[in-house]
Amino acid sequence: MLKHTAKLVATTFVAVSLAVSLAACSKGGTTSTEAAAPGGVQTLTMWTHNAGNKAELAAIQQIVTDYNASQTKYKVDVQAFPQDSYNQSVVAAAAAKKLPCILDIDGPNVPNWAWAGYLAPLQGMDDTLSKFLPSVLGKWNDKTYSYGYYDVALNFTTRTSTLKKYGIRVPTIESPWTSAEFTAALTKIRDSGDFKYPLDLQTSSTGEWWPYAYSPFLQSAGGDLINRTDYKSAQGALNGPQALAWAKWFRGLVTDKFMPLKSGTDPAADFLNGKTAIIYNGSWGAADARKKFGDDVLFIPPVDLGSGPKIGGGSWQWGITTGCADQAGAMDYMKYAAQDKYVASVSTATGTIPATDAAAQQVKGFEKGGENEIFRQFSQKFAVLRPPTPGYPFIATEFTKTAQDILNGADPQQALDQAVKDIDANQSSNNYFQQ
Repeated sequence: MLKHTAKLVATTFVAVSLAVSLAACSKGGTTSTEAAAPGGVQTLTMWTHNAGNKAELAAIQQIVTDYNASQTKYKVDVQAFPQDSYNQSVVAAAAAKKLPCILDIDGPNVPNWAWAGYLAPLQGMDDTLSKFLPSVLGKWNDKTYSYGYYDVALNFTTRTSTLKKYGIRVPTIESPWTSAEFTAALTKIRDSGDFKYPLDLQTSSTGEWWPYAYSPFLQSAGGDLINRTDYKSAQGALNGPQALAWAKWFRGLVTDKFMPLKSGTDPAADFLNGKTAIIYNGSWGAADARKKFGDDVLFIPPVDLGSGPKIGGGSWQWGITTGCADQAGAMDYMKYAAQDKYVASVSTATGTIPATDAAAQQVKGFEKGGENEIFRQFSQKFAVLRPPTPGYPFIATEFTKTAQDILNGADPQQALDQAVKDIDANQSSNNYFQQ
């Protein structure tokens, strides 16, 4: 698995370019190049971003192989793309009206692609998808357009012995650290001089990591990226008192020398090598941490800044294009591929949180009482989806720039006000992404 969220969260950060490209294309006008194979079998082309990930690609190919062998009417043909160029390939194909029937989509982009007319709602799957984690479903305007096999969960990773040494309470899901407790803990660790920094939030990471990782702190403080009542304006949500409190807290982590302005090139290694006491990391880092520290490693919720701990939710998902020549065939595959055993096999291949309870019982470590069950609990209790609006790619870019400016010393209120102004202008100029 690749470091951080490069593989699992929102790897190809095409933000503005994706939004503009999709909006520029004619909505709802996609067509398909699918054709009947010899013998009258209908070929359904599937695109995936997994060309560089052998384990996940193999798991997906096995599902396709099983499906093709299970019936004689359809044949799914997998075409894998390099991850870095995947979104651009989809946008180009959409413009040329040559999208495949089935494709995977980075979760936060689903509303944008649905608004642009490239995705068809999933039909007849309500009962099945009701058993999936909410964070793995791509929704817009009360319709479900995609589902994923897995999610990941951010957490604070530390060591029991570290907290015990400095007399710091071990937080739990039911009783996480308060903001005051967190500050007191970081102060004790900093003042000990035992670590280069008490905390590492991995600020050297780029792209979608910033809204995925840091907007949950904003939400924990009571703010948000946009008002979720109608998704028209960020006024008050991103620049109100709660958002300002988050911005000052975020900047204070640097000025108080609790964390570096920019993390090193390998924050996970820094934590494993004892340079930092607490790292903000994902469930993907659990195996290495356990290998290094054994039972001493501790996975705890992020700090509660007033509205409970929050973590980002949503990863890669699968959907059907509107231009697919055989919608019934594509839906037949989607229903087949949503079986718990396939959720389990893909989750096992990627080391991620299984999307269903039944699948979790089939994946070592995620079964009830398993060592990784805690990450599924974090996802169930704390996950917040990035705003399901077609304007999200632009919002993500604005938040990233604003958060970076704040860390670098920009006036928090001015920076937040400017972000709201820009986001609101984009929402308005697109007629609030009405269908």
